[in-house]
Amino acid sequence: MERLKYVFWQDEEMWLGYLETYPDYMTQGETKNELTANLKDIYTELNSGNIPCVRKVAELEVA
Repeated sequence: MERLKYVFWQDEEMWLGYLETYPDYMTQGETKNELTANLKDIYTELNSGNIPCVRKVAELEVA
């Protein structure tokens, strides 16, 4: 099972967030559980190959 980090916050009555490796793709939910379910859906879609030009974040090691 893969584990992903995500960023989230509550804005009034909605929970908003995005996967740390895909900051351009934000989602929301009425509950934190709904938000995490939506984040899982986004992850599946982004890795399906059906969405062109998906931008990702990576680390670069330099001297």
